Amino acid sequence: MKGSCLCGAVTFSTDAVPAAPWACHCGQCRKQSGHYWASLTVDRADLSISGDVRWYQSSPKVERGFCPTCGSFLFWRPNTNPSISFAAGAVDGPVGLPMDRHIFTAQKGDYYLIPDVEPQE
Repeated sequence: MKGSCLCGAVTFSTDAVPAAPWACHCGQCRKQSGHYWASLTVDRADLSISGDVRWYQSSPKVERGFCPTCGSFLFWRPNTNPSISFAAGAVDGPVGLPMDRHIFTAQKGDYYLIPDVEPQE
């Protein structure tokens, strides 16, 4: 699986099978992405990143990575966990995995509904 930012300055790839995508509806993800943020997660050692990524410490426990050229928000990594999440929408081609769950749904926008068939937390 591989992907990139909008301008192509940052690319990423993994041969690992990521965990099924989650959709995060927290205020930070909605503000940074413009909607909810869907991501896939692998171990950091399994994700190869090329290009200049800028990391923003969005909370004491988490950093968010973005392209400094086009501004694409691509990565989310906790400080105390060996995993990294990458934007499902930045993957080139099909992801091939169904949405696993929606998180922080109490913070979701009032302008959309979450399908009842997908788990919500």
